[in-house]
Amino acid sequence: MFKQEKSIEMVSVTNLSKSFKLRTPQKGLANKFFRYFKPQYRELKAVNNISFSLKKGEIVGFIGPNGAGKSTTLKILSGILFPDGGKVTVCGLDSQKNRKELAYRIGTIFGQKPQLWFHLPAIDTFNLFSRIYELDQKEYKKRRDYLVKRFEIEDIITQPVRKLSLGQRMRCEFVLALLHKPEVLFLDEPTIGMDVVIKKTIRELIKQINKEERVTVILTSHDMGDVEDICERVIVINHGEIIYDDSLKKIKEKYVTKKIVRLQTNKPLVFTKREGIKVIKKTEFELEAEIDTTKVSFNKLAAGFFDKNDIEDVTIEEPPIEDIIEKIYKEKPKNSHK
Repeated sequence: MFKQEKSIEMVSVTNLSKSFKLRTPQKGLANKFFRYFKPQYRELKAVNNISFSLKKGEIVGFIGPNGAGKSTTLKILSGILFPDGGKVTVCGLDSQKNRKELAYRIGTIFGQKPQLWFHLPAIDTFNLFSRIYELDQKEYKKRRDYLVKRFEIEDIITQPVRKLSLGQRMRCEFVLALLHKPEVLFLDEPTIGMDVVIKKTIRELIKQINKEERVTVILTSHDMGDVEDICERVIVINHGEIIYDDSLKKIKEKYVTKKIVRLQTNKPLVFTKREGIKVIKKTEFELEAEIDTTKVSFNKLAAGFFDKNDIEDVTIEEPPIEDIIEKIYKEKPKNSHK
């Protein structure tokens, strides 16, 4: 059953392009006065002929530096902006021609743009949205109570939103976005400004909802912890073009070329230095070394260590995911996704 659901295409983007006209600033009073009546513009290519698709139940990180085209793409997907060219469907609907119908089938959470009424209790906004989405009131109350309990906000939904902490408010935002059982959920910086404990809670809830309700999730975040902890697949966009679209596992296989290995043995260490291994520290029972995976097979090397030594403890350290993504950002955009 799972495989059959997974094959359903929930988001399809084909040759999507979007440009904006920006007014060219002028220096000097005379030039400014002249260009006030006859302004000049330059074209900014925000999204340049990109294509990708998402299956039902996928949870995908859509990441890139500021100005890469992330927000423009998401606004087109949700029907807020119109593209210059290309085709976009979400839940099988044209995101421009069927904007009203699509609104009933998607949910959005913007970390910097709350949907809750600031001076009212969250429960009032929940009730208002139930009317906007034309929900059956019996089913709505059942769904609301389930989500309120799941996100542990029973004690705060009657307090004015302005009195809630950021973590409390974001949990209420999630309940609001999920009230109408959306099929696709757009998350834009959902953990921004949160402490590490609240971030962990929100990440776990996102994964649980995705698993239990098969909601397709598109996540944008500058916090690579969100991406690494939540997403299996990553789409990297830069200068309006997709430069990478694959799993996090394959990102690491491609871009992680050096690993730090630290191991302790119960007996004197058996070790032969070879190309691709840089010894950082070595004693009779300990070894710390940097492994260049472009010159030596890490798996074969590790197997050799275990065969020849009585290992007591071992740790393997990889570069932070932030460093890996930064390498990808610096690559020249390509039309190929992979």
